[in-house]
Amino acid sequence: MMQTFSSQNARHFPQQQLTADLVVAGGGLAGVCAALAAARDGLQVVLIQDRPVLGGNASSEVRLWANGATSHMGNNNRWAREGGIMGEIMEENLWRNKEGNPVLFDMVLLDLVQAQRGITLLLNTVVSDVEKSGRRLQAVQAFNAINQTRYQVQATQFIDASGDGVLGYLAGAAHRVGAESIEEFGEKMAPGEHFGHKLGHSIYFYTKRTSQPVRFVAPTFALKEITAIPRYKRLTSDLNGCDLWWLEWGGRLDTVHESETIKWELWKIVWGVWDYIKNSGEFPDAETLTIEWVGLIPGKRESRRFLGDTLLCQQDIIEQRDHYDAVAYGGWSIDLHPADGVYSEHDGCRQFHSKGTYTIPFRALYSQSLDNLLLTGRLISATHVAFGSARVMCTCGVLGEVVGRAAAICHQQQITPTQLAQPESVTQLQQHLLREGAYIPRQQLVNPVSHAQVAVSSTLQLHALPADAGWQPLQSRCALLLPLKAGERLPAIQVQLRAAQTQTLQVALLTSDNPANTCGDCLLASQSIRVNGQDSYRLSFDYQADCDRYLFIAFEENPAIEVALTQQRLPGIMMVFNSLNPRVAKRTRQMNDGDYGVDEFDFWLPRRAPHQILLAFALEAPLKLWHSDYLLNGKLRPEQHTNCWVPAPEDAQPTVIWRWDEVQHARHITLLFDNDFDHAMETVQMGHAQAVTPHCTTHYRLWLDEDLLVEVEDNHHSLCHHAIPQGGSFRQIRLELLASAGALPALYGLHLHQNDAMP
Repeated sequence: MMQTFSSQNARHFPQQQLTADLVVAGGGLAGVCAALAAARDGLQVVLIQDRPVLGGNASSEVRLWANGATSHMGNNNRWAREGGIMGEIMEENLWRNKEGNPVLFDMVLLDLVQAQRGITLLLNTVVSDVEKSGRRLQAVQAFNAINQTRYQVQATQFIDASGDGVLGYLAGAAHRVGAESIEEFGEKMAPGEHFGHKLGHSIYFYTKRTSQPVRFVAPTFALKEITAIPRYKRLTSDLNGCDLWWLEWGGRLDTVHESETIKWELWKIVWGVWDYIKNSGEFPDAETLTIEWVGLIPGKRESRRFLGDTLLCQQDIIEQRDHYDAVAYGGWSIDLHPADGVYSEHDGCRQFHSKGTYTIPFRALYSQSLDNLLLTGRLISATHVAFGSARVMCTCGVLGEVVGRAAAICHQQQITPTQLAQPESVTQLQQHLLREGAYIPRQQLVNPVSHAQVAVSSTLQLHALPADAGWQPLQSRCALLLPLKAGERLPAIQVQLRAAQTQTLQVALLTSDNPANTCGDCLLASQSIRVNGQDSYRLSFDYQADCDRYLFIAFEENPAIEVALTQQRLPGIMMVFNSLNPRVAKRTRQMNDGDYGVDEFDFWLPRRAPHQILLAFALEAPLKLWHSDYLLNGKLRPEQHTNCWVPAPEDAQPTVIWRWDEVQHARHITLLFDNDFDHAMETVQMGHAQAVTPHCTTHYRLWLDEDLLVEVEDNHHSLCHHAIPQGGSFRQIRLELLASAGALPALYGLHLHQNDAMP
């Protein structure tokens, strides 16, 4: 049908009026998790994203891998992968996209958001203004250049997850830009003007090998003198994607308003680097390489940081301070980069780790200036130094879920975030997060199953692991991580060793000063063994645990000695190695080589599947490491102990039954299975061996009394939520574990969501 439009004095773009309970500005991982959490808690949410896809720096537009507290499995934060919705996203991406295709990760995020009832998604839509009255935001104005439509979105709650803080900035909220001095907060890592002001932007590129030589002609704007990059000798022809994080620039500019200037300089750098690799003659194998993709927008690290009722600082991270209002956690190193980026004479980064995870207070997640603006992602109330750790994407995703669920409480109870943050109120947010499966270190869910009694069909006891997987030379220090309960004695351990000639082996018993950590910084005892030929050797340390804690049975390096291995894999037990992951550390031990106010300790790292190994051993008395009582303790991870139940290997149909004396009514049930919380599950580039980890329960049935509630046959998640029909009542829940992904299944708990509990 033909349409003809006559001349007019002026025209106006159409405008849509939307009303919601919550507006989330920004569709990176923080905004996605915030929107999903709030919608699942019953809010009507409008999610506004200024790009064509979700994911922010993790999207196919930037292609940075999402990571968090596990730090590429390169620090001592065992079983620290993010839980809740962020964990769900990582596990879903592993299931659909273990090869790490960034376009498929876009699809995973879009699918999750589109499928979630209660979310209206506006892509390609830029927030351009806000409306407020006093200390409250009332609406946002936004514009979509693709459909040439203006939007006015009214709401009662607002979350700024935009990275640059568009809501907070336009509303006049207090914020900071740049690096604090050492004197202001006593942070010894404060960089000073010579090193840094802000973290810069990065643009990555990917290459591929072809069958024929490929010619490359550089653009006129490409960097001509590669020696302008002091670290240019780090360049190789096999660098790709996130390996090029150090192609960074812009930290001395305005990283918001001068972003286009920064982008052009990064394009200059990227194309100059590629010209050098292709045409300098230094890399003959580059002849058949072609450049497959270059980022069109830079990945941003730092711009504005908004002020809440507290500021996270270096000491919070290094000292692992646990705040009364702890609602989330981090574990990436304090990772600061020189402001001059790739042109700096300094190393590309300065990284220092804490000995374990640290918690993040709710008081850092809302604006001190406004009564209905929550902050998440890169906007949280933190110093430049602390931001260097908390800024990574999986940590941002965890913070997103926190503020999404906090917005729901504030909306439903008509309170402000400041009121929710008070000691007498914040517990409801903490317990709600835990009940939904969001892990908070050193906290536990109170009464997860409403005083139920639990019975199991069997329980694994650890007595011996057979030597059926060959031998491993002691090419580096390695240790068996084994937990003890308070008051329990470590039994003598028999291990199989062999050596062609007589050797002396030192074996140490280590633990961690902080029993919640797994960093082996405390020596308890040591033993010397003479190894000759192949034999069984007895290790006895006569140690009784003062509290629940993990022990390290640590073997010194001696390549002339081999240890026998087992094929068995058990939840909450692993081998770790005093080794180096160059992505996150420069040595096998953290050194405070400049009085930066950090601790010195060894890195004890696991091996990534499928290269994990486990020591074969026999205990003179069995250890009960997996208890049915753990299904009642409200702990969601191995922390000081395994905290999970594992059935005996001979149990043909493992079953758990929860019973109550009184009839129960509930809205839904959350199951928490094992899915290897130590696995970093990076989203792109690296690729992973398995789509689901071996201990995960893949097939199960859940019964209410004698009625089948659900049967799931292809599970690949640790968290499984099941609604109970309205009006349903029961006095017993039975869970049948029918199959796993290849190893013994493990269960951390069942969480009952009562009808009168938080939504």
